[in-house]
Amino acid sequence: MPNAEIVSIGSELLLGQIVDTNSAWMARRLTDIGVDLYYKTIVGDNPDRMKSVIDRALGRSDIVITGGGLGPTQDDLTRQTIADATGRKLVRDPALLEDIEQRFRRRGFIMTPNNERQADIPEGAIAVHNPNGTAPSFIVEDPRGVVIALPGVPHELKWLFDNEVVPYLRERFQLSETLTYRILKVGDLGESNVDDRIGHLIAGSVNPTVGVLAHPGQVDVRIAAKASSIEEANRLIDPVEAQVRELLGHHVFAVDEETLEDAVGRLLEQGNSTIAVYEDLTSGIVATKLHEASADHFVEGTIGNNLGSIRRLIAGVGVSDVDSFMADQSATTDKLAEAVRARSGADIGLALHGVPEPGDMSQNLAKGTTYISVTDGIRSKSRVFNTAGRGAPDRERTSMYALGLLRAALTEWSDED
Repeated sequence: MPNAEIVSIGSELLLGQIVDTNSAWMARRLTDIGVDLYYKTIVGDNPDRMKSVIDRALGRSDIVITGGGLGPTQDDLTRQTIADATGRKLVRDPALLEDIEQRFRRRGFIMTPNNERQADIPEGAIAVHNPNGTAPSFIVEDPRGVVIALPGVPHELKWLFDNEVVPYLRERFQLSETLTYRILKVGDLGESNVDDRIGHLIAGSVNPTVGVLAHPGQVDVRIAAKASSIEEANRLIDPVEAQVRELLGHHVFAVDEETLEDAVGRLLEQGNSTIAVYEDLTSGIVATKLHEASADHFVEGTIGNNLGSIRRLIAGVGVSDVDSFMADQSATTDKLAEAVRARSGADIGLALHGVPEPGDMSQNLAKGTTYISVTDGIRSKSRVFNTAGRGAPDRERTSMYALGLLRAALTEWSDED
């Protein structure tokens, strides 16, 4: 199986003015056709550094794919750099030049002389016509490996990759294998706990391979298999998935593109249940996720910002001495879940109440306590977490905890009914 390297070109990428989404997209597509991606590099518009990167890539990779630097301006240096790295001179391709001129004529524009540079490619290169832009692509077959130059504009790059690069790679490298993966999403277990349960599968995996990737409030278990077809790869994955599910049980909440909120939305739809949410520390993240996943079953979201909003809510559910009652934060959160359910007329109430430690400005795992409670008016479930922060990782993690508790409650109550 050939290995590949992606070289993204452009100083704007290094300056953070543009995010390199092209590399991530191409990485997934290379995986789909059975090409191993070993390296990704970003380099600015400097000819010496560009040449050094491409030389190094050709020394260790069968396939080098560059993205960007094929435009008409003076800082578009990819054509010349690849020519220098492969010991070739630039030549003007008449057919590419005609394509560029026609594109300008069709749009009613006058082509400036600098656009003619876009028809220059390394001598002996395979010209690749670009129907979506003025920057043609090309392929150089060097003794060390293949260099494929693509424009940086995402829609142009993607079209050329799927329609020109993939067929070329399949034929050039006789690609008969495909790499398929399945992702099992795990909640309420940290990465170390997941590893403790399935570590022997990870350590002993060959084909399929098993790996884990942690996110705030979620761990992904990736099962990847190489085979001659997607169907055969899936047959290899199936028994390993069964083993993982047996070891992780109900903690597996979704597969591949499905999210935790999707899983919760499906349970709400199955039970024909509506829900209302109170949250303060997460500033509406939970409500947004639930609304996007199942708008028909989402009734109301309340964002509290101070003790006054909490007092007003729980005063409406039979609490006379509100200030004394609020000394117990866990009981207060239970009442908040009950209050949003009763006020909105929803079947289920979910409350998330965080108490950050004063002065802790950490963006991840900040000190404090978070209380989460869910009720259907008869039954309830609650959890307490020893962290409470306003940073994006903490808020995302806490929202996942809340959705995880809601999922557990809906599953449990469904089994009881």
